[in-house]
Amino acid sequence: MDFLEQLCGALDTTPDKIVFEYRSRDYLLSEVNRFANHMITLLERGNVPSEARVGVIVRNRPLHAAVMLGLIAHGRALTTLYAIQSPQAMGAEIEETRFGAVIADARDWTPEVEAAVKATGAAAILLDHETNSIEAAPGFEHAKSVPFSSIEGERGIEILSSGTTGKPKRILFPFRMLGRAVDSVAAARTGLDPEPDILTWPYGGIGGMCNLVAGIILGRHTTLLDKFNVPEWVEAIRKHRPKFLSGPPTVARMALDAGVTREDMASVQYFFGGGAAFSPELQDEFEAAYDIKVIWAYGATEFCGTIISWTPALYETYRDTKRGAIGKALAGISLRVTDVDTGEPLPPGEVGYLEAIVPTVSDDWIRTTDLMVIDEDGFAFHRGRGDGAIVRGGFKVLPEKVVAALQQHPSVLDAAVVGLPDARLGEVPVAAVELRENMPRVAAEELREHMKQTIVAHHVPAQILVLDRLPRTTSLKADLGAIRQLFLAST
Repeated sequence: MDFLEQLCGALDTTPDKIVFEYRSRDYLLSEVNRFANHMITLLERGNVPSEARVGVIVRNRPLHAAVMLGLIAHGRALTTLYAIQSPQAMGAEIEETRFGAVIADARDWTPEVEAAVKATGAAAILLDHETNSIEAAPGFEHAKSVPFSSIEGERGIEILSSGTTGKPKRILFPFRMLGRAVDSVAAARTGLDPEPDILTWPYGGIGGMCNLVAGIILGRHTTLLDKFNVPEWVEAIRKHRPKFLSGPPTVARMALDAGVTREDMASVQYFFGGGAAFSPELQDEFEAAYDIKVIWAYGATEFCGTIISWTPALYETYRDTKRGAIGKALAGISLRVTDVDTGEPLPPGEVGYLEAIVPTVSDDWIRTTDLMVIDEDGFAFHRGRGDGAIVRGGFKVLPEKVVAALQQHPSVLDAAVVGLPDARLGEVPVAAVELRENMPRVAAEELREHMKQTIVAHHVPAQILVLDRLPRTTSLKADLGAIRQLFLAST
């Protein structure tokens, strides 16, 4: 049975099963199907070509889950758009892509988005969780007879990568490939029955998409949070008593900092996660506080899910002797480490760039910019990144992208971005800027406001220093070490 047959079969079984909970309201599988089918009807009535891309501004809400499941089940090309973008950036992305239809929460139907949809001739569908309704946007019921972008060849889902293997870009996953997403979720949890899940990953990324389709196929109940926060998370744990939790390291750190008690977490046996390095010190602290076993993993959008992971069985045998590892290759995955400069394979114990063969994705080695060591027993240890990326609460921030956004401001001559340690998020980006002569001086807060309009929220620097001159090396490049010291000295 292929993936789409699996998904359609799962959607058609147990209609009275509760599959989502959101804001204390339960959503049955039959409701999800009804929402999904109504959305497909609106696309057909609106003359949206079957081959046209459909853009979904994604939020972690049941109606968004339903429309994405409907698009996948009906073989419609789906492109996820991050809701955390500014309205201006969202509008620009819509105009650039030229979707056949745009699906958005009512709160995301901003003047900028509306103008972009109008300019491209797309149809639009609005989701309203206050009324639990899915309807065509007034005046946008029908797609115009203009060219829309489509996916050549095999249809699938387009997801913006997080930057694990390089610069973020849209990655196309044929629908059949989502079967490996289900397998990667199930593999790390071998021996555990489907348990209630509390979603902490955004649906717009590969982690959230894996959880969406796997949750339906594996028959899980999922509690949805608009945005992770400790009070709602703990309330869901108390209510559903799950055996496992999942999320990036930030979730564990925030739970500890908020004083969540062992009694609150009494049902939980495992914390599964990834998205960023989980330090051995944080693991020790979390496990000691809650008597919960941390099962860590590594993946990337380009791999369509996890490729390296601990499992409960590995944990029992190797927890202490392989402390700090991110796990071993999942079944069917080939790993190697290569020299950063030459690309030649390296022996066990040597540091280099990780490469992987994931058969359902590609028969070729996929190169990452993650620095890894693989020991003689096959355990992988993450040793940083070769591209200077900053991991902010599980989100990859590329310094050059932040610099480019700062340089768009007319008063900025040059900028540099570094990462600083942060107890809650792991790292945060900070920026130093040098201003142009004979241009109005700007304050740091004005630059931050500029950034909020031009770049996604997690790329906005936590601090900005405005300098007369950037510290520079002898080759006149920004001296990142000196800039980092400026920030450390000011804290």
